[in-house]
Amino acid sequence: MKVKGRVFKYGNDVDTDVIIPARYLNTTSESELASHCMEDIDAEFVKKVKNGDIIVAGDNFGCGSSREHAPIAIKASGISLVIANSFARIFYRNSINIGLPILECPAAVKAIREGDTVSCSLDEGKIFDETTGESFTAEPFPPFIREIISDGGLIKHLERRNK
Repeated sequence: MKVKGRVFKYGNDVDTDVIIPARYLNTTSESELASHCMEDIDAEFVKKVKNGDIIVAGDNFGCGSSREHAPIAIKASGISLVIANSFARIFYRNSINIGLPILECPAAVKAIREGDTVSCSLDEGKIFDETTGESFTAEPFPPFIREIISDGGLIKHLERRNK
């Protein structure tokens, strides 16, 4: 699976309340969640994000509550990949469960800048900053997790397998 997009870059400890503020948790509508994604940290995010774009962030991305709303809002906004130094454990698992690709790669986080165009082969963990020409390698997910993500999340994966 390959992705390519423009980078939105954030710092450390981006918590789930910043990704999708609690005042919007009264809906399960993915499009409604997406319309408020990142608004407390980046008011222009929803106006600028395009399908395929990528978030790059520092340590502990997705810390805070265990709600699945955060990765759902990110994915529904059009983000194709989140690259971070590290992820909060529950966000990491929720991302897999809803089919949002994520990679940990501190070298990429350090070098990639806001607005760069980045492409990535998720199967190989190869990250390429097309703006600067730099390449990075992240540990790719094992095949069974890549399959879950490729199927659009755990529920869709199980539905496909049980047909």
